[in-house]
Amino acid sequence: MIRPAAPADIPVIHTLIRELAEYEKAPHEARATEQQLHDALFGDHPAAHAHIAADDTTGEPVGFALWFLNFSTWRGVHGIYLEDLYVRPSARGAGHGKALLTELAHLCVTRGYGRLEWSVLDWNRPAINFYESLGARPQDEWTVYRLTDEALTKLGTA
Repeated sequence: MIRPAAPADIPVIHTLIRELAEYEKAPHEARATEQQLHDALFGDHPAAHAHIAADDTTGEPVGFALWFLNFSTWRGVHGIYLEDLYVRPSARGAGHGKALLTELAHLCVTRGYGRLEWSVLDWNRPAINFYESLGARPQDEWTVYRLTDEALTKLGTA
């Protein structure tokens, strides 16, 4: 079962983000607070959206997708950037990840968005295999760059 997240889901989304950070070997980088997530998802000007994957029998949340809109100047339309997709290890293989991606692809198709894209760690072979099984292809000619912390502050205050 896939459903849009509700404000009551903030604690579980926060927990799932922490679990994802552990899996990705970067727990120290997951600094978002529940209040920040609430503001980003349900504040006056939501900047992001989330969907919950729940166990079909118990209704317990077992995964989530957190995403936001981007825009392609080449295509002239919005797309979805999937920031995080995570399914608890105990629930993997039951179709929750595919269902989350299917829901986002459905949003793209029905809203006329031109892309659904995301990043994956190059060592995460299970995720890469899963994504490629759905028809996703790596964008090998692109390298992601990021400014954070001191470098961002230095440039932003120059």
